[in-house]
Amino acid sequence: SYYLKESKGSRRWLLFLEGGWYCFNRENCDTRYDTMRRLMSSREWPATRVGTGILSSQPEENPHWWNANMVFIPYCSSDVWSGASSKSEKNEYAFMGALIIQEVIKELVGKGLSTAKVLLLAGSSAGGTGVLLNVDRVAEQLEEMGYQGIQVRGLADSGWFLDNKQYRRTDCIDTITCAPTEAIRKGIRYWNGIVPERCKLQFKEGEEWNCFFGYKIYPTLRCPVFVVQWLFDEAQLTVDNVHLTGQPVQEGQWLYIQNLGRDLRNTLKDVTASFAPACLSHEIITRNHWTDIQVKGTSLPRALHCWDRSLHESNKNGKAPLKGCPIHLIDSCPWPHCNPSCPTIRDQFTGQEMNVIQFLMHMGFDVQKMAQQQGLEPSKLLGMLSSGN
Repeated sequence: SYYLKESKGSRRWLLFLEGGWYCFNRENCDTRYDTMRRLMSSREWPATRVGTGILSSQPEENPHWWNANMVFIPYCSSDVWSGASSKSEKNEYAFMGALIIQEVIKELVGKGLSTAKVLLLAGSSAGGTGVLLNVDRVAEQLEEMGYQGIQVRGLADSGWFLDNKQYRRTDCIDTITCAPTEAIRKGIRYWNGIVPERCKLQFKEGEEWNCFFGYKIYPTLRCPVFVVQWLFDEAQLTVDNVHLTGQPVQEGQWLYIQNLGRDLRNTLKDVTASFAPACLSHEIITRNHWTDIQVKGTSLPRALHCWDRSLHESNKNGKAPLKGCPIHLIDSCPWPHCNPSCPTIRDQFTGQEMNVIQFLMHMGFDVQKMAQQQGLEPSKLLGMLSSGN
């Protein structure tokens, strides 16, 4: 099943892959079926949906893509859009994420996609990882069907995970406690998950799980991909067992969080088109506040527009970057919410909004100590924090 909003005058198509974690064995898939049925079955989906953020048809909310043909593909396969296994004797569930995308493409060709100029495959969270896993396959599928003229691109939001060491190691019981690599290892076998051939060839047999991690698959991709990633992604912190529960954070945790931001920033340095704000959050492109976040004075819709233009220009003439239109935007400040345009933080217990300084104090941030480490006066550091420098 999918949702379609046609825009007859436009030759741009935006296909969006929904996110929502995954399950990787019979027990946690049963639990997911009982508690989050819409992510396992299409049976109770509503007849229509309202598009928000980059799926909105309001120019104020979606300045550059509002007029595109929009396709929302809900996530009922629970396999990070990678599965290719039907229900069998052995398996109670079918995992067909990769096949769902192929079928939707086949059907859209008859609904106007055949005359498209640009197809942007976008997704958030597990859908963002799904973009990395499927964008080249979509391009190949369209080429094989004889539509070489369609430019296929990817937009991966909050799906660029690190296969790092957890802050505290825990047994792999469910999606939340399981270390990132262990969960995907189990999942790929359970779903009969498929990864792109070019990435697969980089790794030994049985090591295909590597291709679920952005920094490992990205260099093997043919299609241009724009990566949007919070430097302090809440889903990453969750699988790393850093739980921000309203208790002050211990120093070890605080260092771990800063290192995570640094590691993530390093993996993005060779990514041509990227937008990585130093915020603690998860998912952005379908949020209605997605136009408010800025990195170095540029908003995300603007950066995507610059990227569109750069791809258009580079088809015409060499690869000169466009002046005043940046597409590689990564915050360099070192801790969560040091960017003043970050989404509002709320106290998890009271629901009260907090400013950056309140948030950092709440996290157990020691202004005196941090100022000393940076060689600054505490008052100067507080001034810099509140202005976001």
